[in-house]
Amino acid sequence: MAAKWIEALAGSLEQKKQYKQDMARIDSLPEPYGRAARAMHRYLMYYGGATDGETLLLMFGDLADLWERAAADGIPVRQIVGDDPADFAESFAQAYGGKQWIEKERARLAAVIDDAEREEGS
Repeated sequence: MAAKWIEALAGSLEQKKQYKQDMARIDSLPEPYGRAARAMHRYLMYYGGATDGETLLLMFGDLADLWERAAADGIPVRQIVGDDPADFAESFAQAYGGKQWIEKERARLAAVIDDAEREEGS
């Protein structure tokens, strides 16, 4: 009973557990893969902005998979991300679809402008 109340307030405990496991995988990567994966994770937290936990979990699990595989195969970091790491990260995030926080802000901005327009017409 208490677990359901806590989950309602703070989100799924199982999702938090999975997130921590994925972060532990990233943190255990050999360098320079770990540093690159953590930087990409940080960028995705700012850029990705997915609003649902399932999408975030999938994306971060796949991020850990990507860097684990690259480390195991000895693929150079630059070969993975290319010349523009931000473009690579943004393309990576876009592959996961789902709603993003910016969509909520776009709708909010449009609603305020619509209200302002109606107010001007009154």
